[in-house]
Amino acid sequence: MYEKPLPVIDSDSRPFWDGCKAGKLLLQYSKSADKYFFYPRPFVPGTGERDVEWVEASGEGTIYSYTVAERAGPAFQDDAPFVVAVIQLKEGPRMLSNVRTDSPYDIKIGDKVKVYFDKATDDVTLPKFDLA
Repeated sequence: MYEKPLPVIDSDSRPFWDGCKAGKLLLQYSKSADKYFFYPRPFVPGTGERDVEWVEASGEGTIYSYTVAERAGPAFQDDAPFVVAVIQLKEGPRMLSNVRTDSPYDIKIGDKVKVYFDKATDDVTLPKFDLA
């Protein structure tokens, strides 16, 4: 049984989570703005336009920023130390996730990463990253 907090899945984010469950990292894209964006929402940030479509992302990115969590709340303490990172996706948006590594203190800003999918429950699969 998975005992860590899980995301709240709503109608705006459901396609993202369904994509993760299918092993695909989906981002929203606007043709009029020629822009990918994340987190899921029904409109284009900055314009309010609603020409939003879901597209499969490469799953590739770089570490934009990170921290090594040495102490964590009860649900995560057995995982410490672990890396929480802001990932700059190849398509442009940034997302917060974990980076899986045996050497958390060797991580550097700019390191290349690739998504993998961690099945937490039958309903939720989390996108996380490995060093590329």
